[in-house]
Formats: sequence, C-alpha cells, structure tokens
Amino acid sequence: MDNRILIDSKDLPFCKGCGHAGVAQNTEKALQKLGYDTLDVIFVTDIGCHGIIDKSLRSHTVHGLHGRSVALAGGIAAGLTPESGKKVIVFIGDGGATIGMQHLLVAAHHNFPMTVVIHNNMLYGMTGGQPSEFTPCGFNTPTAPNRSAMGAIDMVKLMEGVGAAYVSRVSGVGDFSDELAEAFAQPGFSLVEVMEICPSYGVKSNPGMKLKQVVETAGLAIHKSKNPQSENHRPAYDGFKNSLLSEKLTIKKEFEPVLKGTVRILLSGSAGEGTQSAAEFLARTAMLSGLYATKKGHYPVTVGVGFSAAEVIISDQPIFYTGSTKPDFMLITSTDGVDYAMPKIKNGNGATIILDGSLPIPDTSAKIIQKDLRSKVGSRNAAMLSVFTLIKKFGILSEESLLTAYGRNKLSAKVPVETFTENLD
Repeated sequence: MDNRILIDSKDLPFCKGCGHAGVAQNTEKALQKLGYDTLDVIFVTDIGCHGIIDKSLRSHTVHGLHGRSVALAGGIAAGLTPESGKKVIVFIGDGGATIGMQHLLVAAHHNFPMTVVIHNNMLYGMTGGQPSEFTPCGFNTPTAPNRSAMGAIDMVKLMEGVGAAYVSRVSGVGDFSDELAEAFAQPGFSLVEVMEICPSYGVKSNPGMKLKQVVETAGLAIHKSKNPQSENHRPAYDGFKNSLLSEKLTIKKEFEPVLKGTVRILLSGSAGEGTQSAAEFLARTAMLSGLYATKKGHYPVTVGVGFSAAEVIISDQPIFYTGSTKPDFMLITSTDGVDYAMPKIKNGNGATIILDGSLPIPDTSAKIIQKDLRSKVGSRNAAMLSVFTLIKKFGILSEESLLTAYGRNKLSAKVPVETFTENLD
C-alpha cells in the first residue's frame, strides 16, 4: 500500500515500540479506506511526543500549544462546509487532554465536525514520565512510583456526559484502522481514545505489566457509543464563516514577475532589529509581482532577546510548505544571526551569503558578499538594507515593485527610502 498521508510509515520519529507509531500507521490505513486524498486532511497536533509526527505528514498540519489543539481544530472545523470534503483530525496526548479538557468538552458539546485521537499512554512522556489525570491506579511512573488510589479520569464517560456524537476506546495494538475509519466517517464530533504504554517510562516503571492488564484493572474497558447528537448548535456558527482577512490586506498583482522558479531566503539577525518586518516586506514585494510567497519566523521563547530569523520562499508556482533546509540566499546581520544560521552556513554549498561587514567570515563553501549594513543604516534597519541589497544585486524582483512596496510600508514614514537606495553599491 502506497502512503498518501505519511511520507514513510516505517521511518517514524518515535521510540522503538511506542504506540504513537501505531496510531500514525492506522490513521494512514483508515483514511485510505475512506478515500481521502493527501490535501483533504487537516491535522492539528498538540505539544507532546505525538506532536513530532508533523514532519512525517504530507497533509495540512497545524501545531498547537499544550492543550489548545482542540480549540484550534474547532475553529477550522466550524469554518468548513460539509461540501468541502475536508477532514479535521486532532492528535493529542493524555497530558494535552488533561490541560485542554475544557476545549474537549466544548467541542463535543457543540458537535464540531472533527475527530480527536487521544494518544493515552497514561503519563507525560515528553517531560520525564510524570503522571497525568489519565494515570490509573497501580500504574507507576518515574516521578510517582507508588501511585495513589485516585485513579484516572474516564474520558469516554465525560464525552458521553456532554453528548458527544461518537466516542470509542481502543487498544493501540495491531490493526485498529477500522475503528479509526468509523470515527473519521462520522459527520459530527468523534473521539477515539487509544490506550498505549510508553516504552521509555511506562514499561520500565511497571516491569512485566501488559496493556490489557492495565486497562482491565483500571476499569477502562474497550468501548464504543453513538449518540444522535442534535444539530441545533451548528446554525449558531453559520454567521461566522466569512474570512477574518480584510480586503485591505489583499495584495494584488501590479507588476510582471522577473523570477522564474523558486528562491529560498534566510534572514538571520538579532531580536528587535527588524528581521521579521524585513522578511514580511520581502514576501509582500514578491506578491506585488504576482508571485507566491511564504514566511516562517524563528525566535526564542523569551521574545525580544537573542536571535531573530525568518525563512522566506518566493516562487512562480504554488508553495505548500514553509521553511527550507538549504536556502539559496542568507542575509545575516548580527552575531546572533551567525550563531543561529551556523548549521546552514556550514552546509552552504551553492548558497550566497550577504554578511554584515562587522562580522568575521565563517568557514563555509557558500559565496560570501560582505556589505556594510549596520554601520550605514543602524542596527534596526540593517535587515531591510540586506533585502534591498539582495534585490538590487540579484534581480529576483523588479526595482519598481521594491520601491512601490516600500512606499506602502509603515517604516517609510520614519525612514526615507533614500536611506537604503543611496547605500546600495
């Protein structure tokens, strides 16, 4: 069977023996049984070990905050019509389900057309094996070797209590694709709780214990229930399906494109020095010429300090991804930027680097162009000057589109365009 959803069903980013791999593989089978194509499926994943599946998926993916994936998926599902033929699937762990339980209850109660798959390995696997509210009596974890008699929350009963249209609990062993396919086929809300044991923490803390034994002892029997859920909630959202994007944000083609093919650009500098704004400006300039563009930003959790980087892709063809492992151009404006980009700099064969003149030349096979950026326009404008330099030297966009785009940029009210044009070689 050729994969449609998974890039490689055997090469998955999980520990050996992890049940998360089984969920991914059975999801592939289930979606094929239902005839879904790659881009008919939107996966929303949560924080946790399961969430690293994103890079193994060919379909649409959204990576949410811890416990918030269900809320994100609810918004997506509410905005889709039944005629779209799209399927929204949430992958979440028992930790995320604990943190985001309110979102789960609301999604089920309002019967959002989506399927939630809980990867329940009964502990927090990504952060060291702490117990969750889904950890049953007698199931030990590294941080709670003598689990108290509190027991686990029964998610199936909770979902049934709020009127979920379809709920099931399955054992995450072998082929359970039929059970997933049945859940995916539901027109409203459905939830599947997949019982697993974490090979890194669960097995080691409970030697000799089998999954079936855990489930039976905890009273978490394999189960399925259907509820003829009322559709009364859906009309309440019918008036909220218009795009949240204002017409004022639409960028229409005004210039003929110069670029043929695809160019990938990495901008890498320091926080607070306009890297993200310069990257957005570059993408907008490309769109003025009728080109496709994506932007992906990178910065530390402590926003405002350290590095700030952005990956921009410009193409004359539709782009179905963001980010790039091998950029064609790197615009590097600070020491923070060098440190962040170093892996790509070292693997820079075929790339061109526009490097601020104050920075030492790194050891790389990439072509280096040193340019006085910071000393000419200051640290806050160095990234923007690097974009002007890129366009001027390599002609990937027209000068006319560049000047027009800058004239509409809010920075132009503070920094005259001559600040950049007069500092081009």
